[in-house]
Amino acid sequence: MRNFRLLPIAFAVFCLFGTADARPGGGSSIGSRGSHTWSAPPRTSITPGWARPMDQSATPRPSPNYGGAPGYAAPARPMPGYGAPAYRPSYPVRHPFLSGFAGGFLGAGLFGLLSGHGMMGGMTGGTSFFGFLFQVLIIGGLIAFVLRLFGNRRQNQMSASSTGMPAGASPFGNNGGSTPVTLTNDDYTSFQRLLLDIQAAWSAQNMRALASMATPEMTGYFNAQLSELASRGARNIVSNVQFQRGDLSEAWREGNLTYATVAMRYAMTDVTTDSMGNVIDGSSTEPVIVTELWTFVRADGRGNWILSAIQQAG
Repeated sequence: MRNFRLLPIAFAVFCLFGTADARPGGGSSIGSRGSHTWSAPPRTSITPGWARPMDQSATPRPSPNYGGAPGYAAPARPMPGYGAPAYRPSYPVRHPFLSGFAGGFLGAGLFGLLSGHGMMGGMTGGTSFFGFLFQVLIIGGLIAFVLRLFGNRRQNQMSASSTGMPAGASPFGNNGGSTPVTLTNDDYTSFQRLLLDIQAAWSAQNMRALASMATPEMTGYFNAQLSELASRGARNIVSNVQFQRGDLSEAWREGNLTYATVAMRYAMTDVTTDSMGNVIDGSSTEPVIVTELWTFVRADGRGNWILSAIQQAG
């Protein structure tokens, strides 16, 4: 009878946790990727779909309602083919005085030609001659102004077409200031080791170890998740972690920091237990396969790689 009385409680706890992922990151997209935080990571062979945007990040979101990858924010300036271009009034609307001034002179000249009085209506006397010179100088200045205006506009269009972007826009969109870098085999070995060590520290609830392998932002997320589990009398244990495959999405440098986003597929046993050690979620016998994008960061020349973000694939 006693065991039957505990069944409703265990069932309630199970419903409370549901089938939500309780591994490090909780199955969410969290952390920061520098200036690439709100840009979709390039697709890889094991993550052919879009990565899920960040659910939590210390990096402010640039702008909502981006017309590009689902859920991602727009760069400071729209990339070609994304979003609607900003409305720019026509030249006569923006400069009504100059347009009217030029139009008046050109209209008067055309009217003179049509009425048989010449472009300037004929020249009689010295005053008319000086008036003619004055009008020639004004019209010449207006022609030069129009030619300069269209010349600058054409130059800007040629500059934009050569880069495939609007003139003045950064070729990186909101990723300005980043430079691609090449990684070594030692770097990939470090990523695999961090994957295993972070999972082990998580299961042991070793916050000191987690803090040495992750940014303060990620450490804060891990601490909050472990605290929430502890407040419910539960514990998540990840074991038998086996790295299966990895693929580089992108690697770049910003200032003195180097970032690398890597798609990783790994198998593990993921269970959540109560305070008595009873499994309330997951399976201790059936492993699960997870594919995530982990972003690592290090200070050039003086630091090890540490985890700065976890994103869910697809």
